[in-house]
Amino acid sequence: MNVDFSQLATLIKLRRTTKPPKMNGQKVPDEQINRLLELADWAPTHGHTEPWRFIVYAGNNVAQFCQQHADLYQQKTPEDKYQPEKYEKLLHMGDKASHVIVAYMRRGDLPKIPVLEEIAATSCAIQNLLLGATALGIASYWGSGGMAYHPAMKEMLSLREEDIVLGILYLGYAENHAGEGKRNTPLSEKVEWV
Repeated sequence: MNVDFSQLATLIKLRRTTKPPKMNGQKVPDEQINRLLELADWAPTHGHTEPWRFIVYAGNNVAQFCQQHADLYQQKTPEDKYQPEKYEKLLHMGDKASHVIVAYMRRGDLPKIPVLEEIAATSCAIQNLLLGATALGIASYWGSGGMAYHPAMKEMLSLREEDIVLGILYLGYAENHAGEGKRNTPLSEKVEWV
């Protein structure tokens, strides 16, 4: 198999986060989202457990999810920690996004596979989806704020105790490129050759 390494490297280096308010509201065809989910499905998986799962919100359901997310924050946050501006942010997070996808790890039936490996496999699936979005000119944001990691989110989504939400993905189109990437630590400080 000959895949152009330089094209792959460029794609990986161009992937950027675009915050949902910077998206333009234009709708991504559902067929494109299906193509991205097909890429996600090819993540590596130990024991063929395929732990990645996605709940896709499209059309009016994007606003409905954001309303539920904001309400969950309001209901489950102690009064002394509640911030009205955070409620508003969660409520309007998807206003300009085309689709919202909750990505979670569904724990498989093979207890010998460590949970960490199931989380890693699901993260790889998410990265496949994000790289595919970049290739299609779709802006993306992998969010972990709000109630994403709160047990109440799992309850809202009817997930099991052993399942783990890994993030909320916002997809859409944006007018402006997200900018140049940067790395704060040189690669030479992250790698040790033996």
